[in-house]
Amino acid sequence: MNSDRQAMAYGLGAVALWSTVATAFKVALGHMSPLELIWIAALVSWILMGTLVIRRGQMRNALRQGWSTACWAGLLNPVAYYLVLFAAYDRLPGQEAMALNYTWALTMALLAVPILKQRLTPVDVLAGGVAYSGVWVIATRGQVLSVTFADALGVVLALVSTLIWALYWLLNARDRRPPMVAQWQNFSVAIPVLTILMLLGPGFEWHGITALGAGVYVGLFEMGVAFVLWQMAVHKVSRTAKVSNLIFLSPPVSLLLLHFVIGEPILPSTLVGLVLILSGLGLQQCQRTPPAQEDAST
Repeated sequence: MNSDRQAMAYGLGAVALWSTVATAFKVALGHMSPLELIWIAALVSWILMGTLVIRRGQMRNALRQGWSTACWAGLLNPVAYYLVLFAAYDRLPGQEAMALNYTWALTMALLAVPILKQRLTPVDVLAGGVAYSGVWVIATRGQVLSVTFADALGVVLALVSTLIWALYWLLNARDRRPPMVAQWQNFSVAIPVLTILMLLGPGFEWHGITALGAGVYVGLFEMGVAFVLWQMAVHKVSRTAKVSNLIFLSPPVSLLLLHFVIGEPILPSTLVGLVLILSGLGLQQCQRTPPAQEDAST
């Protein structure tokens, strides 16, 4: 299996897990604040990553090196990214927050040009435009000219989260730390920061087993396994745009879960938007890899 095929497999695994978390976010945020949710989820993910690092015999090296990178990476993700994202989900309907958050793939493909010196093809631009138009239709509930959102601040927060997320993954494409070591170190930096914020803010309260279960789920799958899979995909792929558009497979499943679990109605505008999103994804994936890149990936 060549590098690009491995990257696609890792990316698809991450996307499958991400398809479920919008529902988990809304369930948890119905019982607790964004800060409380991120603290629980980050703690669970830190324990998971630490266990995996120990099982792989990497803990000694993890304790000795890589902390200069972890100091800024941990503050970006999970601290900044998830505080902003959960605040957006707390203010917006789940399908709006989810749709807006998925535009980070377009941001990532564009930022990869100056940061990673990668080439953005005309097909990438066209596919991104088609996919983004679908996300826009969903986010505005079909009122594409009036730009009507449920909560303007929530929309801003969701869009800012896409910038933080894209920057984090692009900067980490040059990170030479093993993926699980990197995540454990990042969360080791984040946990003390989040704990201080908790003590200064809402404090520690019991919100019931449902809230705890949702927080644990987010920590295991959104902040844990999916992080590792997506980082491995970004490291292995020849062009970031190839895997970044994979995330557009997730909205259909996410919307169904939001509908059946949370009770959010699936709007006609959402269905139209999804057709555009998947059309853009198909267009981007159908382009052929240039011979030079095919040689490099084998």
